[in-house]
Amino acid sequence: MPKEYADEYEPLLIKGYKYSKQSKFPNKWLLLAMFGTCIGGTFQCGYNISVINAPTPYVQKFINRTWLERYQTGISNNVLTLLWSTIVSIFTLGGFAGVSIGGTLSVKLGRKGTLLTNNIFSMTAALLMGLSATAGLFELLIIGRLFSGINAGIALCVEPMYLGEIAPTALRGVMGMGTSIFLTVGILSGQVMGLKEVLGKDEDWPFLLATTCIPAFLQLMILPWFPESPRYLFIDKGDDEGCRKALNQLHDVATSDAALEDIQREKNNLVSFKAKKPWELFADRNLRWQVLTIILLNAAQQLNGVNAMYFYADYVFRQSGIPTDKIPYATVGTGACECITALTCGLLVERLGRKLLIAGGYILMSICCILFTLTLAFQEASPVFPYLTVACVFAFVLSFGLGPGGVTNILTTELFTQTARPAAFMIAGSVNWLSFFLIGLVFPFIVIGLEHYCFLVFFAVCSTVGIYIFLVVPETKNKSFVEIQNEFQSSKRKASSPNGSGTMFISTCL
Repeated sequence: MPKEYADEYEPLLIKGYKYSKQSKFPNKWLLLAMFGTCIGGTFQCGYNISVINAPTPYVQKFINRTWLERYQTGISNNVLTLLWSTIVSIFTLGGFAGVSIGGTLSVKLGRKGTLLTNNIFSMTAALLMGLSATAGLFELLIIGRLFSGINAGIALCVEPMYLGEIAPTALRGVMGMGTSIFLTVGILSGQVMGLKEVLGKDEDWPFLLATTCIPAFLQLMILPWFPESPRYLFIDKGDDEGCRKALNQLHDVATSDAALEDIQREKNNLVSFKAKKPWELFADRNLRWQVLTIILLNAAQQLNGVNAMYFYADYVFRQSGIPTDKIPYATVGTGACECITALTCGLLVERLGRKLLIAGGYILMSICCILFTLTLAFQEASPVFPYLTVACVFAFVLSFGLGPGGVTNILTTELFTQTARPAAFMIAGSVNWLSFFLIGLVFPFIVIGLEHYCFLVFFAVCSTVGIYIFLVVPETKNKSFVEIQNEFQSSKRKASSPNGSGTMFISTCL
């Protein structure tokens, strides 16, 4: 850039604005870094969530046969159900354990170092599950699923942190959506791999469960070529030169100086450079609203009814006349819908902002809950209602993918500065996994008690969270981490001032 223009544009660069046309879309290095990060992270998580569904009867048959060979007696239905439930649900306990250590590992090993080390759990899980049938030990499935859960918990904690820290401010939303996009692609891939035309046959289920090692190998081949998080290098490690090299590789050369200025301001704004512990975030009054927000958003991500909608999808598809052997393909269709909306959200997140997408998504889900309840109540009234119910299933999944499914992790990244971010992800991830476990434990009883009226409970959750976001959470698009922090502090000061009547909900809540 000519010197006579440099002085004119320097203030814009320092604020994070970018005049380069390339800044409108991530460069190839950022895209490759996102792929290498997500393929071994949330892609594996989504894959392991869905891949276990297809081989259910074959694994249960294997457990029954193993039990008979071992004890010379058939297994009771109750014990079989207990063992199968353990295989499925221990994934969530592993996820909780993973997220509990993920934040600490990200400080000790770095964001990139933690992601690479995390593949040990994935490959161990693939080995154990793949050999379970040959060894005649169904216990290996339980241990393997536990390791898969630990891998998923660490990935969901560290991956969005890494993506948010390597991205330029103007592209942080797009990069952050990689977490959601790859999660949904992983779910869809698990559904497709479980079809009988691929690996969904009796003799192939050990290979199906062992395929989780493939994305781990891909990450180990790709991610080492990319640098550690520039923010981690500069703030946590004090490596100024390493930070500059990382910025030059990941960003445009013309904008790397501005990014370095932004990181320097964040470092200057920190009271100390030591990473905080989760309990320190709870004790910090300055972070009260940020902590409350991520707790609500991550709990709502599991308690909003999307898992219930997938549970009801099988019943809805049967009611609409879809043959039983074709229902798996319809289920793949719901996974494809979520992928499409995640991609759409990635394109819109920097245009419409985080707040509109996530709040609008919850409001649309609230409407779908009401419509779904009504259409289920009148299933027998007219032949058209089963088809309306199918439409509600897809509309609900689309609404979830449009905002709540993708923006939640972005906000968890953006609402905290460097020293608080690992602890924030530990809190958010713990709430998310515990809510996942809770809904799996309680949901069957809710269905038995309320039947299709259970969606009125989810309506209350979705509408409450949507209103909270509209009234409390600020827009974070194109703002630095320091600016977002200051905006929360400004809202708090206004709320506590004598003339703070204009702050509406915040003033009354405080």
